[in-house]
Amino acid sequence: MQFFAKSDDHPMNFMHALNAAWHDRNSLLCVGLDPDPARFPAHLRGQPDAIFNFCKAIVDATADLVCSFKPQIAYFAAQRAEDQLQALIAHIHDAHPTTPVILDAKRGDIGSTAEQYAIEAFERFKADALTVNPYMGRDSIEPYLAYADKGVILLCRTSNPGGSDLQFLDVGGEKLYERVARLVSQEWNQGGQCALVVGATFPGEIARVRELSGDMPLLVPGIGAQGGDIEATVRAGRTAHGDGLLINSSRAILYAGSGEDFAQAARRVALDTRHAINVHRHPAP
Repeated sequence: MQFFAKSDDHPMNFMHALNAAWHDRNSLLCVGLDPDPARFPAHLRGQPDAIFNFCKAIVDATADLVCSFKPQIAYFAAQRAEDQLQALIAHIHDAHPTTPVILDAKRGDIGSTAEQYAIEAFERFKADALTVNPYMGRDSIEPYLAYADKGVILLCRTSNPGGSDLQFLDVGGEKLYERVARLVSQEWNQGGQCALVVGATFPGEIARVRELSGDMPLLVPGIGAQGGDIEATVRAGRTAHGDGLLINSSRAILYAGSGEDFAQAARRVALDTRHAINVHRHPAP
């Protein structure tokens, strides 16, 4: 099977689409697409298009329950399946045109190299947003911000334990992750395109980032397989409107079932996860 993404541009403003999905679908759930062929149901294993078919089935089963999808590029590139990633994003845009797609690539480089990464994400793969590493400073982010309708989601307080090695360093009286939150929200977000990554494993830091960043969207990995607490995450990160979060779950949803009904099993877990999130979305009067 050969894969061809549509050649026409997909007209979507990431922030507008995200806000609409939060409210129209009553969902803060982002489903991460991290396809591992070793964990696929038996009937898909060995098929040349298995990655596309697996992810497509998950997408079609859960699209009405999510505010976004987040394919992780490494899972596709490691299998030499970038063509299947391109086709998957094209399918989401075609079949679920109001659902934004975040390409999780965590790019970070300067100058002309950053420009090429931006072309890769936004022109080749036609993602609606991209995760980016802010370590090299503002000029390394500007090539992504040049795409006015695209989202730029910057690492701030990551969910892994080792994130504290650098992110908790004192920089002029504030922790490094606090400096990132302040810089992004106050200086780098002039076009209203930016969001921040804050791990669900650190609800205290989620609350601090929310305090520093106002209503900026927060992409929150770490629930499900990584053990982050949904209630603590939502209470720490929700805005006054009960939104502002993209709470990501990947493996717990993708591999909820191992048989031919794997997509239906994924839908059941996604529905339960969305409900568990929504229980805590709106502050008590």
